[in-house]
Parts: sequence; C-alpha cells; structure tokens
Amino acid sequence: MLLLPVVVVTLNLVLNALYVAAEFSMVAASRPQIARLAASGNERAARLLRVLESPTEVDRYIAACQIGITLTSLIAGAVGQATVSPQIQTLLQRHTGLTDGAAASWAAVSVLALLTVLQVVIGELVPKSYALERPVQTALATHRPMALSVLVLRHVVTVLNGSGLLILRAFGMKTSSHHHVHSPAEIDILLAESREQGALSDEAHRQLQHGLRLSELTVHDLMVPRSRLATLEVSTPGDEVLKRLLSSPYSQLVVYRGSLDDVLGTVSTKDVAGLVARCAPGAQVKLPPLTRLVRTVPFIPETLRADRVVGFLQERGRSKAIVVDEHGSVEGFITMEDLLKEVFGEVQDELKEPSPEPQLLPDGRTLLPGGMALREATPWIGQEPESDASTLGGFVTERLGRIPVVGDTVSVAELTLTVHAASEAQVTWVAVPSREETSAEPAPPEAAEGEPG
Repeated sequence: MLLLPVVVVTLNLVLNALYVAAEFSMVAASRPQIARLAASGNERAARLLRVLESPTEVDRYIAACQIGITLTSLIAGAVGQATVSPQIQTLLQRHTGLTDGAAASWAAVSVLALLTVLQVVIGELVPKSYALERPVQTALATHRPMALSVLVLRHVVTVLNGSGLLILRAFGMKTSSHHHVHSPAEIDILLAESREQGALSDEAHRQLQHGLRLSELTVHDLMVPRSRLATLEVSTPGDEVLKRLLSSPYSQLVVYRGSLDDVLGTVSTKDVAGLVARCAPGAQVKLPPLTRLVRTVPFIPETLRADRVVGFLQERGRSKAIVVDEHGSVEGFITMEDLLKEVFGEVQDELKEPSPEPQLLPDGRTLLPGGMALREATPWIGQEPESDASTLGGFVTERLGRIPVVGDTVSVAELTLTVHAASEAQVTWVAVPSREETSAEPAPPEAAEGEPG
C-alpha cells in the first residue's frame, strides 16, 4: 500500500538532487575548460557552451532549476502527508491510544521531519557538494535532462523571470547573469588556498599574487626615476657619444635636448656597434649626428595603472616609454622589464643600474637602499606606512619635511629608521633595526668597493 507513495517521494528526491546539482554546476563550471572540450569535438560541451555564452539562456537554465527544485519539494511533501501520514496516524492510535487529533498531529510532524531530513541531505547537501567538487563533469551530465526541463517549463520560466525583473526594477536594482565573476580579492583568496593545498608552489603563488596586484600600482610606482636615468645630450660630440656608449653597461641611453624635460628618444648600443663593424679596420669611426640615431619613444602618464602598461606599449609597438606628470614634465622611464621585475623578481634592465641589495651590518641592523620601493621594504619595517612617497628614502624625507642628513631618524610603528648615508639631494641608505618576525633575513654581502660604511 505504501509502495507507490514511497516510489513517488524517492523519484522527487532524485529529481530535486538533479536540479540542485545542475544549478550549482552551471554557476561554478569553468567556461574556458568547457570551451576547450567543445573545441576538441565534445558535442555536449558545445551545447552547454552555447548556454553559458548567453546571459538570457543562463537565466532560463537557472530559473528552470529553481522551479524544478520547488515543484519536486512540494510534490514530495504533499504525497508524503497525504499517503504516509494517515498510515502513521493509524499505527499511533493502535499502539499508543492517542486521540484522533493528537495522533494526526504527531503523524504530520513525523512525516515532515523525515521528509525535511531526506530533502536537505539527499536533495540538497549531497548534490551541491558533488557539483562544486566536479562542476564541469556535473554540468555536462545534467545538461540533457535540463534542456528538456527548460523546454517543458519555458512558458512558466518566461512569466516568472519577467515578474522577478519587474520587481527588481521597481526597487532600482540592476539585473545580471548568474555566472559569477571573481573579484581580485576573491582570486587572491583562491590563490592562497591553492598554495596551502599544494596546487601551487610558493614561487608560483608569489608571481601570480604580484601579477594580480599590478592593478593596485601605477606607472609612478614602477618607473625608473628621472635622477637614475643614463642620458646623453643631443649635441654631445660623436667621439664622446661613442666613448659613453661603448663603456656603458646598458644597451640604450636616453637622449634629450637642452634639459631632460625635452626627451627625443633613446640611442641603442646595437645600432652604434653596427656602424663600427662596417668601418674598415684601423679607420677612424665617425658617427652621424645623434638625431639620426635616436629612436623615438612614446610618453605615458605616471598615473596610469600598471596593469594597463603592457597594452599601452603593445598598441604602439614599443617596449619602453617616457613617464610624464600632469604638467608634461619628465618624471622617469618605464620598460617591460620593470613590469617583469614586479611579477617575477629582479631582471636585467637596459636603462638603469642594478638595484643595490639590502646589507646586514655587524650590529644586526639591516641597510636598505633609499631607492627601494616602500612596498618592498615591508618585510623589514613590518608594514607599508601610508605615504605619498613611493620609495623608502622619499618616505623618510616626507616624514622629516626637509632633506635628511646622516643620523636623522623617523619612527614606523615600534621601529626607528636611521639615515645611514645621504647625498645633498636624497637618502641613499637607511638603517633598520632587526625584527624577530622578519620572514627572510638577507645574507651578509661580500665586501665590495663602494660599500656604504
């Protein structure tokens, strides 16, 4: 007598699980992965991809899932209460002596509790967990029955979706696709979880994290500052140009006219070497005027976000640019190498001298270069202080309100930073006390000529 109701309830629980799995897998499935499957000839993936690429189709798909979940839950509850509850009521009256009203109440509550547990566990939690664990496989497996459901429920979906849109618009809310797009903060969390679970190495995690945070930086944060550029005045005699280029460790120098605010471009050691190679052995090398050797470079605003620099340079077919401020004054120079350094670490740069490294003093303090980016000094000073300056030396100058001299100090949290070396215009080295919580202590460098004392 109870066989048919049990079959009906079980069938609705299975259908409920199907709709739940389809909904969660559709939202969580990787569109690029499905696109690759479709490109490899998977017909089911191709059909699913067409749905994913249409926000309207995704809305219909999700709505059909939600309608299916609601209908199967209601049917299971109605059948259970209508057929199973009377049977339990009879058993209670026969074995406990309860009155009709009490037995009916206890029977209804018992059936409701049982169906709720089955619904939550079998119809919700299990399929949801499976779909989130294997979203692509689940989305492909449930697509065919869901396509049939969308077809059968298309008119109901249209009416309900339209009603929902009207209500949302009445409250001034914008509608969007159900497909979730991760924010940079969410991607950062996912990267951290992937590293913790062993899916990413520490180095890969660091590189991806730095690449993600390019959107938080500007050209000004990454550029080679004006004071550190290797330059040539356009009227420099040919023999001096040749001497400077051949003795320079850099492959290119910035060429300007009159002042550095009038940059003409760059001159390449490679171009000059080609001219020298074409000269007869023993013949005197005569270079053409610098104006004929200069390669023009584009200008880029210092406020442009760092993650847009690659596109900016690619559009112009260049790998470097002059950085200017809002008034058009030259502030520095930026290259593709500067972006690569931010993501992958130190790389060879064509236009600046190798960056000095932190050095360990005998008393346990660490010397940090004044030109070190303020964000890069965080492992030693414990935090990145709020400042308009982009370098450690600039931060010290900002705090003091004047050009620092050797021995000046500023405080950051519980640390006292000391100016260890300075020129007439800028801080060159800053001494930082040791910190027990510093994650990586730099190794003492070998003694070298010019080491700051």
